[in-house]
Amino acid sequence: MSDVTLPTRLTELVGVRHPVVQTGMGWVAGPRLVSATADAGALGILASATMTVDQLRSAVREVKSRTDAPFGVNLRADAGDAAERVRIIIDEGVRVASFALAPSRELIARLKDAGVVVIPSIGARRHAEKVAAWGADAVIVQGGEGGGHTGSVATTVLLPQVVDAVDIPVVAAGGFHDGRGLVAALAYGAAGIAMGTRFLLTSDSTVPDAVKARYLAAAVTDVTVTTKVDGLPHRMLRTELVDALERSGRAASLLRAVRHAAAFRRESGMSWPQMVRDGLAMKHGKDLTWSQILLAANTPMLLKASMVEGRTDLGVMASGQVAGLIEDLPSCAELVERLMAEARAALHALPATD
Repeated sequence: MSDVTLPTRLTELVGVRHPVVQTGMGWVAGPRLVSATADAGALGILASATMTVDQLRSAVREVKSRTDAPFGVNLRADAGDAAERVRIIIDEGVRVASFALAPSRELIARLKDAGVVVIPSIGARRHAEKVAAWGADAVIVQGGEGGGHTGSVATTVLLPQVVDAVDIPVVAAGGFHDGRGLVAALAYGAAGIAMGTRFLLTSDSTVPDAVKARYLAAAVTDVTVTTKVDGLPHRMLRTELVDALERSGRAASLLRAVRHAAAFRRESGMSWPQMVRDGLAMKHGKDLTWSQILLAANTPMLLKASMVEGRTDLGVMASGQVAGLIEDLPSCAELVERLMAEARAALHALPATD
């Protein structure tokens, strides 16, 4: 265990030793990875969007049985059962609630009244300003280098914008994998970094070995952005499947989405009316077509095919650009210790000032 620490507003806020966050990746951030991250002194975040309510409750309790350290749960604020999931977080004493989409002012207040730290993920300055005004305790800001759904503004441009715009702690995501990146983020004014791909590529990750091998073999140029999975920009490894999706027409895409929607309904235990309500929630206030909403069913099932079933030929692999720089599979403890040692070395290497 590393004795190198860098106390920040993030570590003080959530009670972890190191200003490092493992993001809530669907099918990846389960109890084993989250508890290993927490034991390493970083903030592990459990991904709940691909779990039923009962599975979420079970997963939270499993993490608590594995570690006494603080951890978080990632939620979809627009899900029809969001209130029920929030109740689990509160009842089980989870330290942090994170959100991929901005939660409502009322939801933030409910969580904060129960002592839960609220940390939404955002991709634009105006979104950070909105959730800060609503009472969010911190924000994770992801630049375009990040994996999964992503924007077009680089972290080095977006991060200082957000830091200057809000008074709450800002966690930088998108393009981070080592201690030098942590120091750079702190220099921009961030309170820590969040990493997805780097934690996916650890020995504590349950992602199948064949899939990890594809990530490790990837060069920076093998990571691309496509809108063909669910109609929104999605950063992932370029594979034969992704190339086929790029070539597919509208009719084939919608047919595939219908099949995946049916499969996700069975997987999640949701009824068709619930899925329709969630679709309406997604559409509300956003410039989304019904085709895009239907295509959204592609994402969880195509990710499951790779991240759970190991089918690199049938699944997509969300990935940050840093996949092209990662060459090993350390444990979470080894990763965090190394990262903090690198950060300390980078700080010592800076020129002395008077």
